Amino acid sequence: MLRGGNVWHEGSCTHSGGHDHGILPAAPALEGQGDSTGSLARRSMPRCRWLSLLLLTIPLTLVVGKNPHKDEKGVLRKLQPTKASDANVRQCLWFAMQEYNRESEDKYVFLVVRTLQAQLQVTNRLEYLIDVEIARSDCRKPLSSNDICAIQENSKLKKKLSCNFLVGALPWNGEFTVMEKKCEDA
Repeated sequence: MLRGGNVWHEGSCTHSGGHDHGILPAAPALEGQGDSTGSLARRSMPRCRWLSLLLLTIPLTLVVGKNPHKDEKGVLRKLQPTKASDANVRQCLWFAMQEYNRESEDKYVFLVVRTLQAQLQVTNRLEYLIDVEIARSDCRKPLSSNDICAIQENSKLKKKLSCNFLVGALPWNGEFTVMEKKCEDA
């Protein structure tokens, strides 16, 4: 028996006697402290009540866990223009050009002619979208630290490209990743 003479029937969602005022039954007794029949099942909450509570909790968890202000990528702040002279933009562009020259099959190093625009987006990192014009230099690969390069003047070797780099950065950790790059003839 429980409070007010209520008895829970094992395997059902009903009880006999009294009214259900939303009061949960007392916790099951410890071993040896059950009722006169020694059954703990009569003093525990029926399985269907637990199932009902569980089924009500799952949708609530899904609704609370979803932040309506974030889109699927987790963008905290959408792309906004930023200055090309910003230190982080320059670091990201330097890193992107290092990657471009390393992966390029061209025999010459490419240099940035001008930065067309830079934009910043904040996700779980800083993401810089940088549009640049690059050109083949007169320096051959591999580039040494002593080389001073200029844009190629020889008409047969001249080549200009328009490139878009999306660079993910955690500059305070020194971490940079070229997430996307697209280059085409200018």
